[in-house]
Amino acid sequence: MSGSTQGIGYAIAEALAREGASVIVNGRDKTRLAEAVARLEDAVSGAQVRGLAADFADAEQVDLLSDDLGAVDILVNNVGLFGLAAFDETDDAEWQRYFDVNVMSGVRLCRRVLAEMLAKKQGRIIFVSSESGVNVPPDMVHYGVTKAAMIALGNGLAKLTRGTDVTVNTILGGPTYSDGVAGTIEAIARSQSMAVEDLKTAIIGGNQTSLLERFIDPQEIAHLAVYLASPLSSATNGAALRADGGVLTTML
Repeated sequence: MSGSTQGIGYAIAEALAREGASVIVNGRDKTRLAEAVARLEDAVSGAQVRGLAADFADAEQVDLLSDDLGAVDILVNNVGLFGLAAFDETDDAEWQRYFDVNVMSGVRLCRRVLAEMLAKKQGRIIFVSSESGVNVPPDMVHYGVTKAAMIALGNGLAKLTRGTDVTVNTILGGPTYSDGVAGTIEAIARSQSMAVEDLKTAIIGGNQTSLLERFIDPQEIAHLAVYLASPLSSATNGAALRADGGVLTTML
């Protein structure tokens, strides 16, 4: 599971561990990775967890991680960069960095595991994308474009699974109160002498299409991931499923 030391990735790792899966946690920083493994082992009695460090902006590190994976039944592509940036101030290097991490991470990992899954005719691949891949935000065009590419990648790979019990699906998450978002909001609240809850309400209140009218908890994204990883989702393939709090207004 890529990008799983905190936030949505960690929540999915914990949820799968609770279902009895042996979990491989990934992060760039070895110290934070070790802390995440320890947290999982404390949270889930008897959890089988190990950590593999790799920076997904570096293809060499991804290759080394791939060599250590072993057999994979469920692959969760969650690692991703996120940030506000004006389109005319985002240079080619930044576009490439986002593309390498948000898109090529999934390409490289799927290239490693998909053939084995197809040979066994069994497996699950899950991409964690975003509603921003459907409704690309003007202040994060680079982010939205890479999340749209992730949706397309999942759909295309699903077409390779015909006649097997391998599925490839994508989760479209909405505004989620992950660790990164929480840290940003807490910093802004301190700078403006506001209560964190007041700022959270103001931010979500500014989103006119949210039906949930609150931030999504990472565990709510994890619930959908567990379903997609399970035998219950056997007829769901090549799909982009929403856990967006009703932010997207299209019917399909």
